[in-house]
Amino acid sequence: LLNRSQISPSQIALELTEREFADPKTSAPIVARYRNAGHAIYIDDFGTGYSSLSYLQNLDVDVLKIDKSFVDALEYKNVTPHIIEMAKTLKLKMVAEGIETTRQEQWLRQHGVHYGQGWLYSKPLPATAFILWAEQRL
Repeated sequence: LLNRSQISPSQIALELTEREFADPKTSAPIVARYRNAGHAIYIDDFGTGYSSLSYLQNLDVDVLKIDKSFVDALEYKNVTPHIIEMAKTLKLKMVAEGIETTRQEQWLRQHGVHYGQGWLYSKPLPATAFILWAEQRL
């Protein structure tokens, strides 16, 4: 399908939640197959399921998406810096989900989070609206 569409595997990332990695013996070969084909692997909603350092070490993933609940808790919980440090130790790129305020964005940037998504930037958009939005801002 990718060959017929002239799309490179590197243009398509697989985004899976932690729950889909619950059994590393089952998930590791599947992840490896897609990684070997050239796809990036993202772990979505990190911290809400079965995460642990050993779990992350055993999976060959590229990007860790920090769940919105940890972004919301920046003001009063100190778990998020540990998640960020864990991702840095494993040399993973990070995406913070659910950014709603410039204060959250600044804190996340200061702590080394690479990318963000959320209402601060835009509501979810259909493809045609996104193209217009991007053309106006980029």
